[in-house]
Amino acid sequence: EMFMFNQAVMGFGNSTWMQMILEQFDAMVMNVANSYRLQEECDTLSLTLAKHKGNINLSEFKAVMMASLRSLVPKQWNSDHEVAWIWLWENVERMLKALM
Repeated sequence: EMFMFNQAVMGFGNSTWMQMILEQFDAMVMNVANSYRLQEECDTLSLTLAKHKGNINLSEFKAVMMASLRSLVPKQWNSDHEVAWIWLWENVERMLKALM
């Protein structure tokens, strides 16, 4: 819910492809320690995204994701969290771009 709120506030409300990523994002996070499984999740997501007609700007998802995470745990959020989540997304983005 926080993601969808931030998506709308940040002007990306019509970016339906973000919902496609969000639906599979939990599986990617849960499998971050297993690079083969993370690659499989990215493979599956790339097939889903291939059905989308229009532009997909993955950096927009990153901006909404980071804003949402920061607002969900504001007191606990620190630079270590920031680095870890950016690292995760940059790896996912790299894998997706290689497939798109």
